Amino acid sequence: MTEIKFHRVLLKLSGEALAGPGGSGIDLTTVKRVANELAEIKRAYPQVQIAIVNGGGNLWRGEPAAKAGMDRARADYIGMLGTVMNALSLADALEQAGVVTRVLTAIEMRQIAEPYIRGRAIRHLEKGRIVIFGAGTGSPYFSTDTTAALRAAEINADAILMGKNGVDGVYDSDPRKNNEAIKFTELTYDEVLRKDLKVMDSTAGAMAKDTDMPLVVFNLNEAGNIQKAIEGQDIGTVIKGSK
Repeated sequence: MTEIKFHRVLLKLSGEALAGPGGSGIDLTTVKRVANELAEIKRAYPQVQIAIVNGGGNLWRGEPAAKAGMDRARADYIGMLGTVMNALSLADALEQAGVVTRVLTAIEMRQIAEPYIRGRAIRHLEKGRIVIFGAGTGSPYFSTDTTAALRAAEINADAILMGKNGVDGVYDSDPRKNNEAIKFTELTYDEVLRKDLKVMDSTAGAMAKDTDMPLVVFNLNEAGNIQKAIEGQDIGTVIKGSK
């Protein structure tokens, strides 16, 4: 069996990654594919502990709504509810794949999920359950990238694994628009800031840098990549606090 590099990981999924080919909404075929891949990892490496933060951009985006005249805080709260919808969809698919899963939300919704408590989250991970963090940080103006950096630090994760929708790492420009875009295999957070690379928002980047949290950016759409990232294989781009 291949030796693994990361034993406790925080997997960051964009909302768009769960939307499938349609680009919006929840595509259950895509959700099932991601769930089955995670279930295979748990069967191959039962000792690996997996937490997940998913975005909600496939259902709602608070910033454009605010620009259209909606109160920004209210728009962001709607987005948090979208992340919970995604979390419940993924949790259901994971349970059907045979993986015990818990959804913990930063906004209490006791009928459908557990409230986020750090110690409880860690205990679930230690028991081999996959934990999905919903509702962001529970406060407006913070992205799910920031949630990922925060939760990764709180649970003492070994790394953040950021699954991108069809992009296999970090480039100096958008590879979908520029055929000559240059891919980086390794970066520091300072280089990301200096080069103005759009990996995650500045708050999330600063937090990940301060906690010296490794970040692996990879293509989620390529089967097996989550496991390869956990094993430490050379896929995507690795971002560290220092060289």
